Amino acid sequence: MKFLLTSGGISNDSIRNTLVDLLGKPIAESRALCIPTAVYAMAGGAAMAWRLISGLAATPLCEVGWKSLGVLELTALPSIQKEHWVSMVQETDALLVGGGDPMYLRYWMQQSGLADLLPSLRETVYVGVSAGSMVMTPKVGEDFVRWNPPTGGDKALGLVDFSLFPHLDHEKMPDNSLVDAERWAAGIAVPAYAIDDQTAIKVVDGVVEVVSEGHWKLFTP
Repeated sequence: MKFLLTSGGISNDSIRNTLVDLLGKPIAESRALCIPTAVYAMAGGAAMAWRLISGLAATPLCEVGWKSLGVLELTALPSIQKEHWVSMVQETDALLVGGGDPMYLRYWMQQSGLADLLPSLRETVYVGVSAGSMVMTPKVGEDFVRWNPPTGGDKALGLVDFSLFPHLDHEKMPDNSLVDAERWAAGIAVPAYAIDDQTAIKVVDGVVEVVSEGHWKLFTP
């Protein structure tokens, strides 16, 4: 799987060009599935999910000109036959995973069976926003645990080998300053990136590249 892990979506030309490079073809020729599940654990989540899918969210993701766009709701998958959705995921070019609560998202990725399927999707591009990016890391850090999974802890899926602090210095998030990021990183035992909404992290075959028109910082344990 190819990863484009963002804080604020496809927010500038550098990130968009990287997405096209990962897809290997224009966005207009690519099929995508949107996963809004993470946002349902937050107050007003249903309205935010609609905004994400409709392309009205502050984090550009679904509205960038896909050839086709579907919605993959993870909470529904355990109740339907796998053949109704697995082939659809395998045939898509990009998974667009919105923000919200990373632990809730991790839980439903595992419960739905999607987490087990992801490593086999060698050519699929995984595009994450905020929690949708954090869920791919080894751990999110205690600061980002709001919905408590049945197993406890802050462990995520670990499909990349670094952790992620999103929305660095966001004007509407006073707790996301560089000082807050440094304190968060002190409790993370793996390399950790703090990124703003104009930054993304590209990962292909374990090789990490930062794509940015904003600012970011790497913390080493």
